[in-house]
Amino acid sequence: MSAADPYAGAADAGSGPVFTVTGQDWDTIDPSLADGDQIVVNMGPQHPSTHGVLRLIVELDGESVTDARAGIGYLHTGIEKNMEFRTWTQGVTFCTRMDYVAPFSNEAAYVMAVERLLGIEGQIPQRALDLRILMLELNRISSHLVCIATGGMEIGALTVMTCGFRDRELILNCFEAITGLRMNHAYFRPGGVAQDLPDDGLERVRETVATLKKRLPEYAALCNANPIFTRRLKGVGHLELAGCLALGLTGPVLRATGYDWDLRRTQPYWGYDGYDFDVVTWDEPDAYGRFRVRLDEMTQSLRIVEQAVERLADTHGQPTMVADKKIAWPARLSVGGDGQGNSPEHVAHIMGESMEALIHHFKLVTEGFRVPPGQAYAAVESPRGEIGCHAVSDGGTRPYRVHFRDPSFVNLQGTSVMSEGGMISDVIVAIASIDPVMGGVDR
Repeated sequence: MSAADPYAGAADAGSGPVFTVTGQDWDTIDPSLADGDQIVVNMGPQHPSTHGVLRLIVELDGESVTDARAGIGYLHTGIEKNMEFRTWTQGVTFCTRMDYVAPFSNEAAYVMAVERLLGIEGQIPQRALDLRILMLELNRISSHLVCIATGGMEIGALTVMTCGFRDRELILNCFEAITGLRMNHAYFRPGGVAQDLPDDGLERVRETVATLKKRLPEYAALCNANPIFTRRLKGVGHLELAGCLALGLTGPVLRATGYDWDLRRTQPYWGYDGYDFDVVTWDEPDAYGRFRVRLDEMTQSLRIVEQAVERLADTHGQPTMVADKKIAWPARLSVGGDGQGNSPEHVAHIMGESMEALIHHFKLVTEGFRVPPGQAYAAVESPRGEIGCHAVSDGGTRPYRVHFRDPSFVNLQGTSVMSEGGMISDVIVAIASIDPVMGGVDR
């Protein structure tokens, strides 16, 4: 450690032998380690079992964890900073890439903050709001499926993994049909959504819901009745309500303590208070309780999706973008086999209008709209908890500052308290029960 290093701490660096371990017993590495000396192990940063490029510094006394600390920053993308150099609408294409497992939640928090700054929250067409809710709940199911699938894989339940990714593909197929992309959609836009449903959109969603209603009970039958699965999860990663509140943890981790905090109910937005669904809680604040919360939440999300489908069927043909032409994104995208772009009909409409209309279209796309000076915070309930966006405007066509409160970043604080005192094999289960996505942590 250099004395001239301005970032170096005051503590002396630890010293001692360093070993590269590839799975052997301690006594085959160095006989002295079998005597119970405390050792430090680096878990990661690599993808398997750490849900992305997460580094864990774990101190061990034999196989027991005495201290665990998370090292982050290996997936830093500079998304928040990059958004300062793009228009308000272009910012959606950046923030959707943070939590890449739940991209619609990223878009939702950002778009809500921008609309709050613009003062147009009450002008968003109801069809656009119902489309947003439809996509958010489908995304909640696909995200929980990834959590259960990868968590099962990490403890050896490979059938759970194959089933989870099989069913997630059905939802990604719907996303591709509606938005043109399977992830990183940039579908939510300030003022509405990028485009309406395709002609077969609702029918695709209905077929997917019918299939998932048959398959979701398989996860309960496969996991809840499996003694190996339940014994690996029960009592592991225990964290009571007081600890969750002290650390600011939200989402399934919080609701597993029995506390029914869900922004869709406690601070409803976009018409969620008009949907019929239950907030799922559990009375075991451990890895198993979080698994059960996510399992039941997928069923509740299916209920919301079914209601959204019926509402969208009744509002066919209604607008999906705010009426204010100074804000409304003028493009009408077309999703087809050749990719995504303006539909020929819309191009003909643009070219057939006046020169002034064509100039307005050009300037709105290239320069963007101006947002009044001010700041706003907006939050939604993502699959991992509260994701919030603090947006600041200086009156220009680009954000002055955008900062996100990502639930993966906040919830990752629980790793230490959930792991310490347990076995090293339980560290993986604890992390899986938090369900962090490192793209959201390091954004």
